[in-house]
Amino acid sequence: MIPSRSAPVRAGGAARGQASLEYVVVCLALALALGIGLWNDQSVLWQLLDALRVAYQRFAYALSLPT
Repeated sequence: MIPSRSAPVRAGGAARGQASLEYVVVCLALALALGIGLWNDQSVLWQLLDALRVAYQRFAYALSLPT
């Protein structure tokens, strides 16, 4: 028996934008979890921001070197 091809299932109007809402909720939860203890210099969020700052400084320095 040959399987028949069916039309693709389309998302209804209520389902549109749900992924972006879920993305925002997850990002907010992650920022909240990392931001707990923000007043301390040893918090995970401060360490992450410092690591990103150092990585960007090293990247910018490497780009400025002559080839």
